[in-house]
Amino acid sequence: MGGDPMAFEGHTALVTGAARGIGAAAARRLAEEGARVVLTDRDGRAVEDTAARLREQGLTARALECDVADRTAVEAAVAHAVDAFGSLDVLVNCAARCTPETPLFEDDRDEEWARDLDITLGGPYRCARAALPHLVASGRGAIVNIGSVNGLQDFGNHAYSAAKAGLGSLTRTLAGHAAARGVRVNLVVPGTVRTSAWEGRESELTEMRRLYPLGRVGEPEDIAAAVAFLASRDAAWITGTVLVVDGGLTAVNTGFHATVHPGRGASS
Repeated sequence: MGGDPMAFEGHTALVTGAARGIGAAAARRLAEEGARVVLTDRDGRAVEDTAARLREQGLTARALECDVADRTAVEAAVAHAVDAFGSLDVLVNCAARCTPETPLFEDDRDEEWARDLDITLGGPYRCARAALPHLVASGRGAIVNIGSVNGLQDFGNHAYSAAKAGLGSLTRTLAGHAAARGVRVNLVVPGTVRTSAWEGRESELTEMRRLYPLGRVGEPEDIAAAVAFLASRDAAWITGTVLVVDGGLTAVNTGFHATVHPGRGASS
């Protein structure tokens, strides 16, 4: 547990993609800091299990199955949060989809491209659209989008990367649109984070540490801390910004340093 246990007292937060990984960690961090949290995910059973674990800790959490590609489901999730707790103060857009790319770009399938964009970029759009009137009404509304270093540099996965880059643009334009109404919109950009997507690939994560100047890959809690900061009063004069949380990956070319300056690479 970290942060201020009273930072989000009286706040209601809605977190998408919250069954596991970054979304679950963000929901936990906000709940530990006093928020009443509604966790949503396409996997209804898994997200209910995650919410139940939070309730076992004495935290306030509800779970709701929601596909962010479905406008009706998104609107129902927002309405559920407001009906349950009387307001909506924070929206965390974490749900995403990443289809493994084909060896050749020209063999990518239209359906997979469209689906990745619809969930990864269209989902935050739908959620923000449904939530915005309530965030305005709260008088302290904040949206935190979860991007990726894939949206900044080439790390593969064409559709997912394009969607995350688009999410950066949506963050900026929505920040400009919502600022006059008192709602802040920011983007957290993670590097490699140890989540269930890497299950069975621990050796890859171990090897990947060498690419990171800080000598390790990220943990979901690293990203959750950034989310909590940007959603909090401590970030009251921050909107439209990109907070890169990547252990230095995009700032330092460790491969170059390891070749030209042996011994200056990442910690082993």
